[in-house]
Amino acid sequence: MPEPIRVAVAGAKGRMGREVVRAVSEASAAEADMTLAAEVDHGDDLATALRDARADVLVDFTVPEVVMDNLRTALPLRVIPLVGTTGLKPADLEELRGLCAQYHTPCLIAPNFALGAVLLMRFAQEAARFLPDVEIIEMHHERKVDAPSGTAARTAEMIAAARASGTPKGDAPGAFETFAGARGGRAAGEIRVHSVRLPGFVASQEVIFGAPGQRLSLRHDSIDRASFMPGVLLAVRRARSLGGLVIGLENLL
Repeated sequence: MPEPIRVAVAGAKGRMGREVVRAVSEASAAEADMTLAAEVDHGDDLATALRDARADVLVDFTVPEVVMDNLRTALPLRVIPLVGTTGLKPADLEELRGLCAQYHTPCLIAPNFALGAVLLMRFAQEAARFLPDVEIIEMHHERKVDAPSGTAARTAEMIAAARASGTPKGDAPGAFETFAGARGGRAAGEIRVHSVRLPGFVASQEVIFGAPGQRLSLRHDSIDRASFMPGVLLAVRRARSLGGLVIGLENLL
C-alpha cells in the first residue's frame, strides 16, 4: 500500500483552515490515503514545520499578504502547494512559474475548490460562445478583504477567452455613473464585475447573460465551508500528478 500523502495546512486556525484540518483528518481515518502532518498558523516557522513533518503538500488558506512568502518557502523544499488564498497578481503567477520550473515542483492555484463553482465557470465559458453580453455578481462574507473574488476574476478570464469571436455591446453611448463604481469594475475582456460584502454570505456568484428577448442566469452558492472540502481532498490526491503551475481546479476534473 502506498505511503499516505503527508498534508500540512497553512492558516490552520482560520475558518477555512479549520475545515481543511477536519476534512483531512476524517479522510485519514476513512481511507488512510493521506495524513495530517502539520498545522501551521501566524507566527509559526513554516520551513521548520514542513521539514519536521516531512510534508508532501501544503494546503494554503491564509491571506494575500503572506501567501507568496509561504510558497517561496514550500517550493524549494519540494512541497507541493495547493492554494485557495486569493489576491495573487499576474507578477506573482510569473514568479511561481519560475519557481516551479527551478525546483521541479508543481503548484496549484485554485480560485475556488467548490466543485459546483468550478462547473459554473465551465458552463459560463460555454454560454459565452453564443451570448457575449455578460456581467458577474459575486457575493462574499464581510471579512473577505480582496475584491473582486478570485473566482469572479477567473470566470471573467474564461468567458473572455471563449467569446473571442463574439462582440459584446458594452455600455450605451454617453452612459455615465451617478455614483463612481455603480457599474462595477472591469475584469478581463472588459467584463463588468460587481462585488458584494455582507454578513450572511459564505461565497456566491451569479453570471448573467443578456440577449435580445432573453436572459440566462447561472448561479452557485456555498452556504457552508464544507462545500470546498471535496475539491481540496481531490487536489491533495492528485497533487503528485500535476506539472508546473496549474491555475484552476477544473484542470483536475
